[in-house]
Amino acid sequence: MPHPHRSTGVSRRTVTKAAASAGLAALFGAAAGTARAATQLGPRTFDVSVASAALGRSAPVRLILPSDFDTQTGRTYPVLYLLHGAHDDYTSWTRETGIEAFTEGRDLIVAMPDGGPTGIPTAWLNGPDYETFQLTEVPAMLKRNYRASGVRAVAGVSTGGYGAMAHAARHPGAFTAAASYSGILDTTAPGVPTLVDAIVARENLAPLSLWGNPVLNLLTWRNFNPRARAAGLRGTPLYVSNGSGVVGGSGDWLPEALESALWPSAHSFTDTLARLGIAVTTHFYAGGGHSWAYWKPEFTASWPMLAGALGLPE
Repeated sequence: MPHPHRSTGVSRRTVTKAAASAGLAALFGAAAGTARAATQLGPRTFDVSVASAALGRSAPVRLILPSDFDTQTGRTYPVLYLLHGAHDDYTSWTRETGIEAFTEGRDLIVAMPDGGPTGIPTAWLNGPDYETFQLTEVPAMLKRNYRASGVRAVAGVSTGGYGAMAHAARHPGAFTAAASYSGILDTTAPGVPTLVDAIVARENLAPLSLWGNPVLNLLTWRNFNPRARAAGLRGTPLYVSNGSGVVGGSGDWLPEALESALWPSAHSFTDTLARLGIAVTTHFYAGGGHSWAYWKPEFTASWPMLAGALGLPE
């Protein structure tokens, strides 16, 4: 989307200030959500290490700051959270998209937090609590160190799409908009628990460590299921996209098969929204694979909704 560019960058004073704060925290004991260290990667892009009690370790967040961050020291900024997918990490949005150039000159902070190797940002039954990390600890750090306002929107790909809708549904009002691109939106739909367990197994994590057994621990699975928690999305602008995958596809079998596996889940979710009378913008398209080639244009298509919810011009 065309947008005027400005050459103003973020100076290294931002890193120096954050490093000084991190040094004091190391001396006196870092509280949860404290930025321990910041590494500048570009004029506006930083990797920040956050001390997390919810994870029991420090975890990274990649930030893209506004162009005028250093000069407009009295203002606060809305935050767009971008969540990564399975078997990837917090660097994926800057690696796979032009998000840095896209947000040049736009008055917002982009935050890309760690979601773990599965990219499922939830409170694991036997493991870390990525939900608290992303919804409590990271926002606290951004407010304290980077002048983030309370206005937040969230978008994600694949398991990050699950995270976007689960976060917004489980915490009504936390986000002004949510977007999912090929997300897992009904975790108890036929075949989906097996898919989720396969994601966990691929990372050599303990079986049933996510939400337990999908039958014996059905209430837990439902508690973290966007479809089951859909009523919490009332009043939140929503965007959902998914391809049909193999049916109508081009023959790129594996990514199209993955996309096909999520097609019924996405429809189950949006059908539930319709029954509840909750508005959602959808783009269900023929073919398509579970890949960035399809997610990038979906982000662009959802941008007007996200921008409006963040109080920004398109």
